[in-house]
Amino acid sequence: MSQSSELQGGCVWKGAEMRQNDRWIKEFPAAMLDQIDAAVGKVKDLDWRQVNRHNFMLTDDEGFFATVREELENGCGMVKMRGLDIGRYSEEQLRRVWYALGWYLGTPMYQNYFGEVMRDIRDEGMGVGAKLYGATLDSSGKQFLSSGARTLSSGQLRFHTDRCDVVGLLCVRQASEGGVSKLASSATVYNEIRKRRPDLHALLCKSIPRSRFGEEPGGEHVVYDLPIFGVRNGKLTSHFSLTYIENAQMMPIARKLTDAEHAAIQMLMDVAEEECFEMRFAPGDIQLLNNHVIYHGRTAFKDDESRGHSRMLMRLWLSMPNSRALPEDHAILWGDVGAGKPHGGIAQPATAVAT
Repeated sequence: MSQSSELQGGCVWKGAEMRQNDRWIKEFPAAMLDQIDAAVGKVKDLDWRQVNRHNFMLTDDEGFFATVREELENGCGMVKMRGLDIGRYSEEQLRRVWYALGWYLGTPMYQNYFGEVMRDIRDEGMGVGAKLYGATLDSSGKQFLSSGARTLSSGQLRFHTDRCDVVGLLCVRQASEGGVSKLASSATVYNEIRKRRPDLHALLCKSIPRSRFGEEPGGEHVVYDLPIFGVRNGKLTSHFSLTYIENAQMMPIARKLTDAEHAAIQMLMDVAEEECFEMRFAPGDIQLLNNHVIYHGRTAFKDDESRGHSRMLMRLWLSMPNSRALPEDHAILWGDVGAGKPHGGIAQPATAVAT
C-alpha cells in the first residue's frame, strides 16, 4: 500500500461515533477480579518491580487480554479496562496490580533515561518537571519546557504520541476540575488531510526535523529526521509531538521548516481537534492507547487537596507482542522495526537502575 492510498479498518473513526460506541470499553471478568485479589496477597512482601506473570497468577479463561490486544492493534486502537475497585488496595498494592497487568498485556519499557518503568502523572509543578526532564529558552527568552516536563504540570497537553507501542494509564485519583482526556484517530487525520490537501499530506510523509529534548542525557543537542506519517503493509504509524519539532527549530543544526510544512502541521492539529472526542477518567479506569494510530491530549486541570481530588495516574509504556511492522526509516526512533519486536522506550545508560 502506498502512502497515497486511503487507510481502512477499525482504526479509522470519528469522535462523534466513538462517543456513542462502547466497543473500546472492556469489563474485567468477575473471576479475574477475584484472582487479582488473591494474587495481591501472595506478593505482599515483594517490591512492585519484582511482580510478573509468574508470581502474580491470573487464569485468563475468557481470553480477556487477547481481546484487549486485538482491539488495540487491529481494532479502534484504544481500550478502557473497567471494573477494578481501587478502594480495596493501598497505593503500593495498586502498583503491584498494574505492573502485573502490564506484563500480561505486553512488556513494560523504560520511560526516561533514569530508568523509570512506571511514572506517576500528577502536578509536580513546573520547576520539578523542568529539573527532571529539562527546559531551555526560546528566541524570546521565555522558558521552553520539554514534553516530559509538561506532563508533570496541571497544564493542557497538546495532541501527541508517546514513544512506545501502547501507553497505559491507571487512574488512581481524578482532579476536582478538568483533566479530561482528548483522543483522536491519527488514521482519520491522515485520510482527511489526504482528501482535503494532498500537497500537505505529502509533506507529512516526508522527513521532519525532531529533537530528543528531555529524552536522553544531552539529547537537547541531538536532531533527527522522521516523517509524521509512515505506512507499512497497509498499517499506519504516526509519531507526533509538536514540542520536539519546535525544539528542533530552535537549534542551528536543524533544517528550518518551510511555510508549507508549518501549514501541514497546523492542519494536522486542527483536524485532530475536529475529529476527537473527550473522556474523563474515573478512579480504577485503565486507558490503553496504541500510539501508532491514536493521538492523545489533555485539558488543564485543578486539584483540590482538601477534598482528596488531586489527579494522579500511574503510567506504563508497553511493547506489544502483536505489534505491527514499522517503516524501515523509523528505526532511528523505534529501534527494531519488525512486527512483534521490542519497539520504543528510552535507551538506558550503563549505570541505570530500573525504578
